[in-house]
Amino acid sequence: MRIGDAAAAAGTTPRALRFYEQRGLLPPPARSASGQREYGPAEVARVRVIRQLLAMGLTVEDLAGRAHRLDLLAQDPPVRCSETPGPDTFAPVVHARLATLDAEIARLTALRGRLAHHIATGGSDVPAGR
Repeated sequence: MRIGDAAAAAGTTPRALRFYEQRGLLPPPARSASGQREYGPAEVARVRVIRQLLAMGLTVEDLAGRAHRLDLLAQDPPVRCSETPGPDTFAPVVHARLATLDAEIARLTALRGRLAHHIATGGSDVPAGR
């Protein structure tokens, strides 16, 4: 199938497919005689996995170093990363992303607390000149 059909089947855009290819998340597809990209069900499944992982908060950079393992997650049924151990599993990436999210949640919670305190005190605790 051509790029537009593959993108629609995966729930994304042709531009996203080209971006995933450029970033190494999607291997270069086969080309037709006229040079158009040709995708099959395996590529569509891989793009769906990429989109799911991105929707869960992982970044393109997180996925790029483990791109060769994306096909394991695209299998039916998916292979759990823990079933194929190795230093290049997604576990370290996921743990690092969780730590980043926890730090951001802590920062936002503190910011919320300061803002709520400001409202509760009628803004009287703002230093002059700010």
